[in-house]
Amino acid sequence: MLTLVIGDRNFSSWSLRPWLTARQAGLPFTEVAIRLDRSNTREEILQYSPSGKVPCLIDDEGGERLLIWDSLAICEYLAELVPSLWPDERAQRAEARALCAEMHSGFLPLRQEMPMDVRASRPGQPRSPAVCADIRRIVAIWEACRSRFATSGPFLFGAFSIVDAMYAPVVWRFLTYGVGVPPASQAWLQSMLTLPAMAEWQAGALAETS
Repeated sequence: MLTLVIGDRNFSSWSLRPWLTARQAGLPFTEVAIRLDRSNTREEILQYSPSGKVPCLIDDEGGERLLIWDSLAICEYLAELVPSLWPDERAQRAEARALCAEMHSGFLPLRQEMPMDVRASRPGQPRSPAVCADIRRIVAIWEACRSRFATSGPFLFGAFSIVDAMYAPVVWRFLTYGVGVPPASQAWLQSMLTLPAMAEWQAGALAETS
């Protein structure tokens, strides 16, 4: 009953987040992929999403169509169906939500200067002071999470959660632009890259034509 409308796998970081969440949760869904930056892109998206943007989740269960057109809101809805997508403890859930919200609303210099481009390799690209500050903050988040939850599993809060999905596009950004990270963060990056869903996303990005 779930349909997820996404954009290009190579570029659409916002599409990756709920797509990965749904995959990791084991939720079946139909995928509708719309190529971005085409003359008819907006018209195609508007057939599904009232905002004219992707991603958009459509749930037709119960005969009444529900539309959710924001990445974090989609992930929250999926967690209503699979509560294990958030940590069990209330305090950890609150912290996890804060980290997701920080990614959702912040790191604008990183987004602008280091856009997700799965197919590219640009390790020598110069970095502005603002981007360097974003990188330091993201690495600090990863290091703090792994120092506390390493014994509970390989992900930021031990078990895979929405936090991992929200920071998943940064995995590709750091690979594309050659950002080095400390060992604990590197171990998390590797854990993310070994997920079959991440490999599936990468394969789809590599298969896309310009």
